[in-house]
Amino acid sequence: MGMPATTPRWTREVVLELIARNPLQTPRYELVDGELLVTPAPSGLHQFAVRVLLELLAHYFTDHPGLGDVLVSPADVMLEEGTTVGPDVFVVPSVEARRIRREYPVRVLLLAVEVLSPGDRSGDRTRKRELYQRTIPEYWIVDTSDRVIEVWHPGAVRPVVQRDRLEWRAAGAATPFVLDVRAYFGRVYGE
Repeated sequence: MGMPATTPRWTREVVLELIARNPLQTPRYELVDGELLVTPAPSGLHQFAVRVLLELLAHYFTDHPGLGDVLVSPADVMLEEGTTVGPDVFVVPSVEARRIRREYPVRVLLLAVEVLSPGDRSGDRTRKRELYQRTIPEYWIVDTSDRVIEVWHPGAVRPVVQRDRLEWRAAGAATPFVLDVRAYFGRVYGE
């Protein structure tokens, strides 16, 4: 009787090599808890959802200088040793923004946002959610099919589902970022 077959554990170095050999940036390779996550090229709807959210968050940070910066993937975000993820949209504190201008990977996030595409199987609701809940204060899943945003916090077993209005306050901000969820999806869908 032979030994049971085991699945090899992926390493950050091997995944970074896959990324380096992939000039098109798609599919996207990410590594969480030793598991390789492969995401195909995003849909057009996904890209509009990312662009609109980036614009809105960028405006907020322009009005609140010194709180942080908003960025998009592709990016190398290592929240725990041996991981690499690239949230669709993410916010870094100002000190991290200064550091990553000189050296990578990104190590500190205030917010991570993943946009689901129809039929999405990327691990956004499983492996990546678990990682984000362990390492950052807030994680949003933008569900383009249901037109809702799931808000996850550390230790939560269920998200707060936002259909109308989402508020998020960056540390040190006098006023929160406020998102009219219905208007946001209206822009995403070009309505």
